Amino acid sequence: MRFRFRFFSVLLFCFGSLAAQESTVKVRALAKDAKFIGSSIGGAKIIVRNAETGTILDQGFTSGSTGDTKLILKTPQERYDSLTDEETAGFKAELDITEPTFIEIEAHAPFNKKQARVVSSTQLWVIPGKNITGDGVVLEVPGFVVDILAPQTHERIKSSEVVSLKANIVMMCGCPVTEGGTWDANQYEVKAILAAEGKESREITLKPTDKASTFEAETNLDKGYYTITVYAFDPVTGNTGVDKTNIIIN
Repeated sequence: MRFRFRFFSVLLFCFGSLAAQESTVKVRALAKDAKFIGSSIGGAKIIVRNAETGTILDQGFTSGSTGDTKLILKTPQERYDSLTDEETAGFKAELDITEPTFIEIEAHAPFNKKQARVVSSTQLWVIPGKNITGDGVVLEVPGFVVDILAPQTHERIKSSEVVSLKANIVMMCGCPVTEGGTWDANQYEVKAILAAEGKESREITLKPTDKASTFEAETNLDKGYYTITVYAFDPVTGNTGVDKTNIIIN
């Protein structure tokens, strides 16, 4: 009887030790056709929830570098090869769980660019004391960050004047778009849709300039209240980004 009691006590002690262990999950956000989303663009907001209850277990932002361009984009990958190093952007989620838990991980990225921000998510099981490190959980984030630089919001322009259209376009990690570069500006369709009530919409192509990630065009517009939508589209990967503004032509 005494032996059974001691054996039962050992089991309880072992179970208690296991339950007290914290689980670490490394989470990263990888821009589609580009690099990791980190400090240079404000990071991705990572939220880790209990998938069954919705309780937030941990949250924070990815930080660090965008990673090694050659390794990520130009080196053939074999099974178990790593895409990251110690400097590559990520978020270390520390989960206080007492039993195997089914979790949901969300990446809101790039967080500081609201018009470009998307949510990428996945679900997986986590076991107390069993860490997921290395590359960790990598969530792909599609799209472009598009910022209209000109015209300015609610700008008033005379109908006799030339309207300058200018936009800044980068990958979701902030990587630059240049002619002949790793992200070739000539591969992407960049256009402005000009729409006003009672008028037929027009579409104008923006061309790359000597300044990295900058595209521009010029046009004339009749009087009216206009919504200008600038989009970037990659016909190879399907990456798409959009920004909008409104102006007055008088």
